[in-house]
Amino acid sequence: MTPLAGWENFYVIVGSSAGALIGLQFVVMALIANTPLAPNQEQAGAAFATPTIVHFCFALLVAGVQTAPWRSVVPVMVIWGVLGVTGIVYEIVVASRMRVQTAYTPVFEDWLFHVLLPFAAYAAIAASAFLALVNITFALFITAAAVLLMLFVGIHNAWDTVTWHVFSKSGKRES
Repeated sequence: MTPLAGWENFYVIVGSSAGALIGLQFVVMALIANTPLAPNQEQAGAAFATPTIVHFCFALLVAGVQTAPWRSVVPVMVIWGVLGVTGIVYEIVVASRMRVQTAYTPVFEDWLFHVLLPFAAYAAIAASAFLALVNITFALFITAAAVLLMLFVGIHNAWDTVTWHVFSKSGKRES
């Protein structure tokens, strides 16, 4: 038995949740697709909406990796490292997109949930790859915490997007 053996139920729940949230995000985007676009809203979508799907996909991908029938944790550690570093680079791109888009002025909460917390989660995954060499059990808990963080960040960001569209757009339609 590998150290991953006790994590199946956790990752089945997390992976199923991430998959359902990805589908729900597509439904919501389809429902708001006919609302009028604000100037430069495409830039805001790349900065705010796309990362939400990426975070849900990240949680789903890690859940799939963690539940695969590995004979050793070494391939999992390599995948953690690649995902973590890729995520860190992606968060730098997201931060850049947030700075240059002009449809919305980000506040601290936006920076926290769209850049800082995801960056921390991706860094934790990357660190877990190396930490697993010393303490695999602790690395598994760090990875689980990072995946849960990404799931909750995605939920927050999806809710934020929906409420912005509902309240911001409905106010403009009435006036």
